Amino acid sequence: MTTLLEVCLDTPAGLSAAIAGGADRIELCSALALGGLTPSAGLMALAGKLPIPTRAMIRPRAGHFLFDAGECEMMLEDIDAARAAGLEGVVIGAMTADSRLDLPLLERLADRARGMKITLHRVVDLLPDPIAAVEPAIALGMSTILTSGGARKAIDGVAVIAAMQAKAGGRIEILAGSGIDAGNAPAIIAAAGVSALHASCSRPAAIDDRLLALGFESADRRETDPALVAALRHASDRV
Repeated sequence: MTTLLEVCLDTPAGLSAAIAGGADRIELCSALALGGLTPSAGLMALAGKLPIPTRAMIRPRAGHFLFDAGECEMMLEDIDAARAAGLEGVVIGAMTADSRLDLPLLERLADRARGMKITLHRVVDLLPDPIAAVEPAIALGMSTILTSGGARKAIDGVAVIAAMQAKAGGRIEILAGSGIDAGNAPAIIAAAGVSALHASCSRPAAIDDRLLALGFESADRRETDPALVAALRHASDRV
């Protein structure tokens, strides 16, 4: 069974590294150190020219996933930008104050993205029961659910991921993500029964202390490493 490998990244260099390493799909973001925010129109345009499909993160800011009217309008416009750039799809998620999926908002976003592939992102890992997200995602016409099984790392949430995979029954792709690398990928694939993995395949970037001191740099910045992409590609293909 071939395992699909999706690499999340936030730079033009990352695009090249993902392709060089053998990625099948890209999740395009900005600010991965914050969990990923909406990429710029320029980065989306670059990704739209690539030979592999790209889905753009649609997340207007860091923090919680309760969005106000202005943020909703912003996300709708960003979906339009992803479509205009020729991207395959978008990555969305929203929840209510009582820790449920915000289905009315997700329906609005999914309707705007109609005809594109749609991933429901790791907002599901904040739900009391991530498995409960499977049926609504299918009903909304989504293609993929990205999840760590409610755990910080996918390796610790494999039982829940496996249950989501069983619940999906081939009707929607369950994409295991968070903390996945060449060392643990075979165990995750075997235990969860998934055929799609999501990873950053990144290493710490070289940090300029002067830029850091002036607030122009993040100590958590990372860079996509083609060797790590290739290693994960090889490890998952051996399962």
